[in-house]
Amino acid sequence: MSEEILGELTSPAARLAAARSRAYGAFAEAFEYPDQELGELAGSGALARTLREVLEAVDPALAEGGDWQVLSQVGEDDELAVEFTRLFDVGASGPPCPLYGGLWVGARMKTMEEVVRFFNHFGLTLSEKPRELPDHLTTELEFVHFLAYREAEAIEQGDDGGSYQRAQRDFLGRHLGRWVPMLRAKLETQEPMPFFLELVRRLERFLEADQARLVALVGPVPAGTPSALPPASPPS
Repeated sequence: MSEEILGELTSPAARLAAARSRAYGAFAEAFEYPDQELGELAGSGALARTLREVLEAVDPALAEGGDWQVLSQVGEDDELAVEFTRLFDVGASGPPCPLYGGLWVGARMKTMEEVVRFFNHFGLTLSEKPRELPDHLTTELEFVHFLAYREAEAIEQGDDGGSYQRAQRDFLGRHLGRWVPMLRAKLETQEPMPFFLELVRRLERFLEADQARLVALVGPVPAGTPSALPPASPPS
């Protein structure tokens, strides 16, 4: 979401939702495979500046602390890509720090089915083109990016954004907010390049703050209610 669109919004609540949407989108892009373009973006400091700007727009406190400098320290040649592969992509029995939520919590197929149900409930379907699976970190981040964007639209138009807020609360509580802390804890044991550790720590802090904000706004998930979605339809 561009600064121009943010500037056009008149409701403070809509502007906050839009800023949050932009933050989720920025993190999704930051966790893509670091090809040459992303490596150059990071090495130039542009990636760190973007993340800092989007976090400050949500809450200046989120941009404090940590070490922003390491987000521009990408090493030589393809060192960033090699390290990404070592940590997140390969391994004798799988990578030490997979970016798939279903490998961290519950049965993976069940997790992916639930994620797809969230997508379908809001009119989204997975592209037929080759891309990441539904429980991949970037896919899940893009989904919350979409929900926050729709929340901003609804609020700006004078409608109730509560359904989008509750969906975000539920999705974070059942997915991103559950497994990203596990990812960060495991990553810390792998002697990772500081770039990736800082990136994951920044994401975890943002998710924790956003989940707390949503719970304060719309309340906790009602007891006995696993998510805001209707029950899955039985197979035909």
